[in-house]
Amino acid sequence: MNLKLISLICIFMMVSSCKKTEENNPEEVNDTEIKSQELSESDIAKLDFADFGLDEKTERAIENWQEYYQLQDIVNNVKKGDLIYFSNNEEAIKTLLTDLKKNIPAPVNTSATLARLQVLDTKVLKLESLYNLSTTSKSELNATVKEFLVAVSNLNFQMNKKLEKDSRNIQKPQ
Repeated sequence: MNLKLISLICIFMMVSSCKKTEENNPEEVNDTEIKSQELSESDIAKLDFADFGLDEKTERAIENWQEYYQLQDIVNNVKKGDLIYFSNNEEAIKTLLTDLKKNIPAPVNTSATLARLQVLDTKVLKLESLYNLSTTSKSELNATVKEFLVAVSNLNFQMNKKLEKDSRNIQKPQ
């Protein structure tokens, strides 16, 4: 009797511990996740932030700073809703960010500009990280794109202000 009871309990435990699996088509799940992360140009155009460009003086001062122009190409693509640069491109991103700080032109090389570059570095890495996560929602990605664009805008603003301040020729009374 004891042996039958123990056998029944063991069989019951084995049957009840088996998982029931749902059959999902993985392609459908991935397509849904990808579609939920896609940002269009109109989504990005709706973002509310002050977008500062470069003054003529600043453009002349940084005309040989190739890494900055690579960054501008990325920004232009992001504004069009094209985030493909951030798709599993970690090595190229790190290289660009390192070279961006290393090759900064002397007229705009200040601690304030370097601080803006550090913030930009953080926002680029955050955007790259969130873009490559399958669990990132469209609103999270949109907010991170805004942070990235604001960081670039703040860098432009800081470089403009640096050169504007340098161009003021205030003479001290004697």
